Amino acid sequence: MPGSRDLDPSSSPRALLGAELRHAREKAGLSQEELGQRLFVSGSFVGQLEAGTRRMQREYARLLDEVLGTEDFFQRNCAAAAKSKYPEHFAEAAEAEALTTAIREYASMLIPGLLQTPAYARAVCRSYQPTAPDQKIEERVASRMERTRILDDPTKPMLWSVIDEAALRRVTGGAKVMAEALQHIATLMRRSRVIVQVLPFDAGAHPAMQGCVKLMDFDDAPPLVYLEGVGTGRLEDDPATVAEYRFYYEFLTASALSPEKSLALLEVMAQDYAHEEHA
Repeated sequence: MPGSRDLDPSSSPRALLGAELRHAREKAGLSQEELGQRLFVSGSFVGQLEAGTRRMQREYARLLDEVLGTEDFFQRNCAAAAKSKYPEHFAEAAEAEALTTAIREYASMLIPGLLQTPAYARAVCRSYQPTAPDQKIEERVASRMERTRILDDPTKPMLWSVIDEAALRRVTGGAKVMAEALQHIATLMRRSRVIVQVLPFDAGAHPAMQGCVKLMDFDDAPPLVYLEGVGTGRLEDDPATVAEYRFYYEFLTASALSPEKSLALLEVMAQDYAHEEHA
């Protein structure tokens, strides 16, 4: 029974906790749907807990211990699995992001975190917390740069970003920072590591005007959509909701410039920012 030991926090606690949940559920002879009914959640939510793509909250840990007869195992270990270096509203999405096979996102007012340079990320973090100590800002920048390491793999996850022209025109950190940031995206595109499309101003109104959308797909868990606003964010796993935002994303890709035209625009804008800096 998993109640006999604690998880090692240094060994991906969420993944280990999910593996223990799967073991305890199967030992109890329950399907994901049957266990979900007892927790008042969907079977897909249980699958995401087992795959480590969703964080186990304390109230679910308590119910799991009761239903599966695991004493207080999940309650004792869910705290270790919940620790995160990311802001509370984004922590679950950031950790799920690392397990994806494909990410499709729309960014309205800033370059997406996975495509940011350290200087751009620093300017963004400072704008979020104008009175924070430098050490706090550098910790945030380091966390963001750590997320970008998922692009070190040459093929996965697939990253497809639609970036609003407003994010490229907003001078964040100065002309030099913007030149470097846009050239960085162009370099990733030329390496065929990411797909990026620019949604131009003349595309007009669209269904994602009020915020950012991130769709995430996984090998062994249902897809998720993360919706983010100012200081807030929520992760949705309802199939109808995910399908709705997938349709919105497809609409955006149809309205945006092609990847080839987007690359040309990014490189021209990077040169313009560089010339502005020299001037």
